[in-house]
Amino acid sequence: MQYSQLTNRINGEGAAAWDLHEEAVLAAEAGDDVIILSVGDPDFTTPDAITQSAIKALQAGDTHYQMVTGRPELRQIIASQFQRPDMPALNADNVMLFAGAQNALFAASLCLLNAGDQVLALDPMYVTYEATLCATGAELIAVAQSAEGGFRFDAQACQRAITPKTKAILITNPNNPTGVMMSKDEIQGVCDLAIAHDLWVIADEVYGQLVFEGEHLSIAHQPGMFERTVTLNSLSKSYAMTGWRLGWAIAPAALIEHFTNLGLCMLYGLPGFIQAAGITALEESQAASEVIRTTFKRRRDLVFDALSGNAHIPVLKPQAGMFIMMDVRALGMNGFEFASALYRATGVAVLDAGAFGKAAYGWVRISYTVDDSVLLEACARIRQFIDQNQRVSA
Repeated sequence: MQYSQLTNRINGEGAAAWDLHEEAVLAAEAGDDVIILSVGDPDFTTPDAITQSAIKALQAGDTHYQMVTGRPELRQIIASQFQRPDMPALNADNVMLFAGAQNALFAASLCLLNAGDQVLALDPMYVTYEATLCATGAELIAVAQSAEGGFRFDAQACQRAITPKTKAILITNPNNPTGVMMSKDEIQGVCDLAIAHDLWVIADEVYGQLVFEGEHLSIAHQPGMFERTVTLNSLSKSYAMTGWRLGWAIAPAALIEHFTNLGLCMLYGLPGFIQAAGITALEESQAASEVIRTTFKRRRDLVFDALSGNAHIPVLKPQAGMFIMMDVRALGMNGFEFASALYRATGVAVLDAGAFGKAAYGWVRISYTVDDSVLLEACARIRQFIDQNQRVSA
């Protein structure tokens, strides 16, 4: 039997990145001595006030069909919190709810891209981007942000990559896996390219509320950019709601109308009780979100301090997010080889950062989504493994 060509387009190279992680999860469930630092799922439970809102809504019978775009009240809250004085006036018509930012990105790709279009994406990038964008028949053009340059935005490389087929630029700010957050000048560099070449910008900002130093800048807030920008966000990271699947897109109203038509034949709206929880999160739970942010900052510092100090194995200190990157090339291994050998020797599971793009080849991504004491134990095992393998390679 034959399958559609779509099945090839959604089979990106990053799809195999999780094999080691899944093996570690099964081992942990079996009671093995395993520490999982390979996934971005916070160990926090959802703040109780948010959960109670959903329970009350369920008990009140909030189990019926909802508006495809989402409840106007929640969409208006999102619009109001995103609004800035020097940008066009926003309202609920500029927001659509999705089952997470991943679902919103898929909708944006379907509504913006045609077969044969090219999309620039800053490499390294999240592993699902390739398949999500290429499902449309568009071509993803990975633009390397070099490790030697700290994985920071390279405007000249992007300029060189633009062709008459280029339709959009996809940015992740702050970035996953690197934790790099764009500066004002870097944001302006993206704006200049988008305006000069009449491009859409798709901005994934799911880590924008987990910033440790500096100020997060949304590209849609910049002059002349809202009308050409789709901003994706969710409650997953900043409110420990990964399993709730509540995300959104903020965009010009005309694009939201296209999202609505797509939603009629794709998702048909989020459950009402989840939207009730979302309202509580955004209106009443900022203090709980701040506890999550400060906890991740402390863990970032803990891991950075524990793994730094080896001149041959650099560690990149992230400005945001829940991951830290480590360069293991001096050990004579690539990221996959290091992650596999580390797991077999120590039971610590980290992720090959090369799965996020060629620019991160030879690096690994380490999440700090477990308790401090567990993190310290994991770091001790990693340091011991590195010391042993440095002696061997020497």
